[in-house]
Order: sequence, then C-alpha cells, then structure tokens
Amino acid sequence: MSFRFACHFRRSPDRLGPPEIRTYLLHLTRERRLAASSIIVTVSALRFFYTVTLKRPWVVADDIPAGHQAKKLPVVLSKEEVARFLGAVDNLKHRMVLTVCYATGLRISEAIRLRPAAIDSKRMVIRVEQGKGRKDRYVMLPPTLLDMLRNYWKRTHPGSGCSLADRQANRSTRSPSI
Repeated sequence: MSFRFACHFRRSPDRLGPPEIRTYLLHLTRERRLAASSIIVTVSALRFFYTVTLKRPWVVADDIPAGHQAKKLPVVLSKEEVARFLGAVDNLKHRMVLTVCYATGLRISEAIRLRPAAIDSKRMVIRVEQGKGRKDRYVMLPPTLLDMLRNYWKRTHPGSGCSLADRQANRSTRSPSI
C-alpha cells in the first residue's frame, strides 16, 4: 500500500504527509472507484506505516471519515428454488449438510461437526460448540429437520459419536430425495 502511495506522488513516503494522504485517498475513491473495504485497508496500511515504521503520529484520523460498506439484503430463494437446489445434490451426506445449513443457519464447518448428542429434541434446539469465534450457541431445530436427521442417522448407521459428515456415515452415496 505504501509503495503505491509513494509511486502515486513519485516521492519517498517519509517525505509525504497528511495533505498527500488525503489527496491519495480521494484519488482512490473518485478516480479509481475502489470499494469502501479497499479504502479501509489502505487507511490501515498507511496508519501502520506511519505510526510503526516511521514512528510518526497519525494526525490524519480526524480528517478521514470512517468508511462504511453498503449493507445489502441477501437474495432469498423461494421454496421451489431451495427444493430444486437441494434436489440437484445427489450425494446424501452433502444434501444433508446443506439442508442443515439452510434450515438452521449453521455454517458448513459447524454442520459437518454436528453430532447426535448436540441435538436436544425435547427443547428443539441444536447446541453448536466452538463455532465462529470459539463461541458456543444454540440454534432452533425445525421439526421437519429433526425427522430428516433421524432418518439420515438410521439409514447410514453412524454410532452416537459420529458427526454428520464422517466418512463411515456415508455408506449410501446416492439416494432419492429425502
């Protein structure tokens, strides 16, 4: 980042100061049309370069507004589109993992580690242990998903210690729709 910054002005970055930083950020925003996330990365890199490498105070902070990324709503699939998507997955284990992710909001890494012991069918919740950020949490368990999971575990016969995506749990690789 500091290399491009220096090249833009054709001078060493230690000879550049706050006015050049502002000019460069305006250049990136207006002329190069970089996304807010790229501008944030550039500001962070320049702040690091000036405060750590050059051991200068960062006096530009008040002049640079914090960039915010636009928040866009995700595309929501219709029931038919979801059914068609999941129906296109031939592998039973893969379809089950994707179904769990879609029905509960789990991440793929959390779904593949799902074990029967994590499912509380009385309270209709799934305990996610050590998810993102190494945090435990509960997610709601839809009744239809509980039935599908029971059917999956009966068909694949994993032991109680097996996770949803264990290799031994996938004896039948292809199956009709669940």
